[in-house]
Amino acid sequence: MTTTAIELDHLTKTYGARRGLAGLSMQVRAGEVFGYLGPNGAGKSTTIRLLLDLIRPTSGTARVLGLDPRTDAVALHRRLGYLAGDFVVDGRQRAGECLTFLGNLRGGVPAARITELADRLELDLNARIKSLSKGNRQKVGLVQAFMHRPELLILDEPTSGLDPLVQQTFLDMVTEAKDDGRTVFMSSHIMSEVEAVADRVAIIREGELVALDTVADLRARSFLTVRITFAAPVAATEFADLDGVTVQETEGSTLTFRVDGSPDALVKAAARHTVTGLRADTQDLEELFYAYYTGAAATA
Repeated sequence: MTTTAIELDHLTKTYGARRGLAGLSMQVRAGEVFGYLGPNGAGKSTTIRLLLDLIRPTSGTARVLGLDPRTDAVALHRRLGYLAGDFVVDGRQRAGECLTFLGNLRGGVPAARITELADRLELDLNARIKSLSKGNRQKVGLVQAFMHRPELLILDEPTSGLDPLVQQTFLDMVTEAKDDGRTVFMSSHIMSEVEAVADRVAIIREGELVALDTVADLRARSFLTVRITFAAPVAATEFADLDGVTVQETEGSTLTFRVDGSPDALVKAAARHTVTGLRADTQDLEELFYAYYTGAAATA
């Protein structure tokens, strides 16, 4: 088995004058959960469609499970589980009939496996698909992606329309797939959706990769917001020369600081005065994600 599940080398896709991807290069390791993040329109779905040979690249190459998505498409698709961002199937079928049909196309999936996943996701297999809500149709998509225990799962906005409890069940399924040695490539525009399960995260902006790291290392790049209330007003200039400390706001005897790195110097400087209140908040990873997207931290 290859140690690299996905390898992109200067992958580029343009749509006339519009750019979908611009020289994207990265690797997804076999057996990891890889979060692929970016707002709508950033190039996530374009990447996935290129991996599946649903569209062709303008330039550059992609290898999936060591195979060429174009010349080895039949062999490759047998080893994949895929959930499209716009999952659509025949609405006249019942959910169970649809899943059995899709399973038979793959050579057969045990009925017990389909029932097990449907029960976990609280999907009614007897309901006609056209009568289902968006969230319940998404459950059908999740079952068909997971039911044959594929070597690689490629999931495009997989929790769209799901309620929070079902989202947690989905994350449990992802963790189980990883524990079984399988690879999960999961696109999303919601950082919090993937941080609990992802080994690494890539952030894409306007078709370009702006960050690729572990969740732990991304979190290490975040900053503290420290709000200190003193017994009497303190001049902000007292903290101006502290490394990694920026005064963000002064309101009466309360000062708010941004701290990049250790807060030790700030705490020692504040201790020269009587402190009546202190609150420190870590930057949310969602905020860090948007900082990358807007460019504020693109070179961090």
